[in-house]
Amino acid sequence: MSAPEDAPAGAGGQEGAGVVKIRCDACPVMCYIAPGQTGACDRYANEGGRIVRCDPVVLLSRTIEKGGAVVPFAARAWDGEMMPADAFVTGIGAGTTYPDYKPAPFIIASQVDGAEMVTVVTEAIFSYCGVKVKIDTDRHLGPEGAAVRAEGEVVGHVTTAEYGSQMLSLGGVHHLTGGSKYEGRATCAALLALCNGAAVTLEIEGGARVVVQAGAAPIVDGVPERRMRVGCGSATIGMFASQWAGLVDEVVVVDDHITGVVSEHQAGKVIGWPETGIRIKGHRSTPGRYFRVSEPGSGWGGTKIRDPLEILGPWNPKKGARPGLTLLMVSTTGEDHAYFVLDDDLVPRPAPLPEALVPTVRLIDENCEPALCTVLFMGGAGGSLRAGVTRNPVRLTQAVQRGEARLSSGGAPCYVWPGGGITFMVDVTRLPPGAFGHVPTPALVAPLEFSMSRADYVALGGHEGAIRTLPEMMAEGGEYTTAAAIRPWPDEDGR
Repeated sequence: MSAPEDAPAGAGGQEGAGVVKIRCDACPVMCYIAPGQTGACDRYANEGGRIVRCDPVVLLSRTIEKGGAVVPFAARAWDGEMMPADAFVTGIGAGTTYPDYKPAPFIIASQVDGAEMVTVVTEAIFSYCGVKVKIDTDRHLGPEGAAVRAEGEVVGHVTTAEYGSQMLSLGGVHHLTGGSKYEGRATCAALLALCNGAAVTLEIEGGARVVVQAGAAPIVDGVPERRMRVGCGSATIGMFASQWAGLVDEVVVVDDHITGVVSEHQAGKVIGWPETGIRIKGHRSTPGRYFRVSEPGSGWGGTKIRDPLEILGPWNPKKGARPGLTLLMVSTTGEDHAYFVLDDDLVPRPAPLPEALVPTVRLIDENCEPALCTVLFMGGAGGSLRAGVTRNPVRLTQAVQRGEARLSSGGAPCYVWPGGGITFMVDVTRLPPGAFGHVPTPALVAPLEFSMSRADYVALGGHEGAIRTLPEMMAEGGEYTTAAAIRPWPDEDGR
């Protein structure tokens, strides 16, 4: 809703071949920009001998009339239309605080429900940043600690797997600036693409080739994933044991983590499931729960198993094994399943799945949530960012940790880690498209907003002289309000 904002005044000029270049001091690169050209970041340009911002500041609205959706306003000029009452100024397009001594680009005063508020808006340069990627899939992607590559360069590693998900940690200062320039460039490019919602191809050493995109299903070795597992083998039995009772004599749920056996499991015992004499090859944990029936892989339940009978030992007739005993073996997604009947030698023989059991397998599938990639940007807000808010930067850290200052990124809520500093995470799908930028340090540029009462802002040593009112900003060609700054985002009803 505003015209492009002027960038920091150029710190100097350079003349060559009759062309006057202007130095931009918006980041440590200090580009000399020729007339009509942009700097290395594509965010600042030389227009008529002045450094100007190429992108407008972005405002958000979440009015009921618009269905509660986050609506970006990014027009190059304000047309005079009245702004929505719940408009929220973001750091997207605001410009940076570099060099450190300058106040943040926008320090905005407003009144919300009679309270005097201040919102400090900036775009922060992060060379200490990365992304945490959660990939919902039962597929094994690679060994824990394995290097993750983008464009052939190591950009992160596989971290600990969580319930039904594989986790990656990408970026960080050592990959951005601690290695070769190619590693830094590849890391920055991958992080920027992921944060802005684009698809990135990652190769895991000793594992899979994965296409990751925030809000989309992963593509593993060329195959789109459809679902994550309903739970481990034990949890699956706990949920569905009663569905199988009376339809089959034994059920084994194959899983990389915990393989479950219904006749031994407590869920089976509670409903009176008889013994079957089954034997499982693996490390027995508690009754009906087995670890390490196989190494991780792309087979049944995230194991290397292609033939589920591999995990079975000889059946024990003294504990219920008999000819004609029926067995259902199924994975934790229902994707793989097989039915067997014991012959006269107590050897399982394949048989067609009875119609009565088909709904039980479908029920597992129905309870599996869609496979999805989640990307969380993680950064440490320090240096010039905090100095742009207050002359005593530690007080901003303390205000955020005490909850006196509310931190958001592009209007989206942030999780702030306890402990020292302002280390935060934000779900990139909660920000408008294109919210993140970069500088050739290499580093990412992310929008941040700090909202607090005016009294608290003054008390923490804020740049009181740089506070601007709404009329002042309107006179300068922009309109920025903070009415949404103290409200939950999104609303408690999920909008």
